[in-house]
Amino acid sequence: MAEPKVGVLALQGDVDEHLRALERAGAAPYAVKTPAEFERADALVVPGGESTTVMKLLERFGLDAPIVERVRGGMPLWGTCMGMIVAARDVADLDQPTLDLIDITVRRNAFGRQNQSAEVPLPIPALGASAFPAIFIRAPWIERCGPAVELLAKRDGRGVMVRERNVLATSFHPELTADQRVHRFFLAMVERFKAERFKGKNFTAA
Repeated sequence: MAEPKVGVLALQGDVDEHLRALERAGAAPYAVKTPAEFERADALVVPGGESTTVMKLLERFGLDAPIVERVRGGMPLWGTCMGMIVAARDVADLDQPTLDLIDITVRRNAFGRQNQSAEVPLPIPALGASAFPAIFIRAPWIERCGPAVELLAKRDGRGVMVRERNVLATSFHPELTADQRVHRFFLAMVERFKAERFKGKNFTAA
């Protein structure tokens, strides 16, 4: 099977870091700024940045509706930090628009501001026994998970990595480390989606 074509939303944020990490992990990544570019993607990564700005840009560039349609139809999406906020159902204590693609409530900047950024050895059982070097930068945390959401990792008792069917979300930045395990975890989701699509099955029902 050909390398998965993974688009990285390139409206703002650490796009280049994700592109390099995805390439090292075995994907064929490329930047996405337009609906036409998005159309050929097998999956989409929404990187860090500023969530209210990105939501406005998604609408301006005509990407919000196509993303929602394809992800709800089974296409894998991974949101990191800001991307988790954009993908969430809602944001705690804020009337902020989101794409509502994963049934979680997040709190912005919950782990502190820029000067409180940290690298934390994070246990993630789905990735193996060794802790993941998770980098948190103005990171959100998860305050509520819906019944279909799988909680994959916690920091200080708060959710920081979750999956709901074809949507993955992390409040930390795996693209800023040399550890490729989270990227490979996502690519395994993408390969499964491609295989199920080839068989004509509904990925979201699994």
